[in-house]
Amino acid sequence: METVELAFEEFGSLDNNPLIILHGFFASSRNWRQIAEKLSAKFHVYVLDMRNHGASPHHPVMDYPVMAADLLRFIESRGLKAANLLGHSMGGKVAMWFALNHPEIVDHLIVVDIAPVSYMHSFDSTIQALKALPLAEISNRKQAEELLASAIPELSYRQFLLQNLLLKNGEYCWRIDLDIFYQMAPNIVVFPDTDHLEPFAGKTLVITGADSSYVKVEDVIVLFPEASISTVADAGHWLHVQQPIVFTELVEKFCTT
Repeated sequence: METVELAFEEFGSLDNNPLIILHGFFASSRNWRQIAEKLSAKFHVYVLDMRNHGASPHHPVMDYPVMAADLLRFIESRGLKAANLLGHSMGGKVAMWFALNHPEIVDHLIVVDIAPVSYMHSFDSTIQALKALPLAEISNRKQAEELLASAIPELSYRQFLLQNLLLKNGEYCWRIDLDIFYQMAPNIVVFPDTDHLEPFAGKTLVITGADSSYVKVEDVIVLFPEASISTVADAGHWLHVQQPIVFTELVEKFCTT
C-alpha cells in the first residue's frame, strides 16, 4: 500500500494534547481553519489535507484503507503516541476506519455527521458538472459560480466546490484532479468490510445535524458501542459551519473528560 506525505496546518501549543482534524470530500484544511483556531486554546491542532485534496499529493488510488495508512504515516512522522481524531463526512469515515484498525493510537474519536455504512448517493453529476465548466472562457469566479447554477442549485455548495478553482498565470484551473475524483468517488460513498475487525471500545462522540439524515444510531453502535450521539439544532451536514460555537464546545467538553 503506497502512502503519501500529507500537507497540514497546525495551531496551538505543543504542550497541549494533539487533535487531528480530517476534512470531507472536495474540502481541505482551509475549510477548518476557524474551528482549528478556536480549538487551539486547549489542543495542539493538526488539520490535514487528505490525498488528492488541498496541497497534498495526487494519487490514482483513494479509498479508506489507504487514507488511513496516510494518517498513520503522518502520526508516526510527528512522533505521536496517541491523538484525538476528529473527522467530518469522508474524514469521519477515515477516522472510524483508523480507530477500528489502530485503537491503541486513538485517544478520543469524534465523528461528524457520517456513519460507518455504504450510502446510495453518487457524486457523478457533481463531478461531471465541474468537468464541463469551460475554464478557458471564465474571467472571474462569479462567472464560474453562475455557470454551475443549473447543475448545482445550492449556492453554498457551489461556492464550497469552487474553492478548488485556482487562478494560475491568468488562467483558471482545478486544484484537484477531477478524473481521479470521478474514478474514486464510489470508494468514498461506501465503507470497507468490517467483518474481520473488533468493535472500537474507546471513547467516541458522533455529532450530527438535526436537519441531516446521514446518521442512524443503530448503524453506529454496532462498531462503536461506547459512542454517544449529540445532535446540533438548526444545522445540517455542515454543522461545524452553521453552528461553530456549539460544535467547538461539544468537542472541547468531550476531549477533556
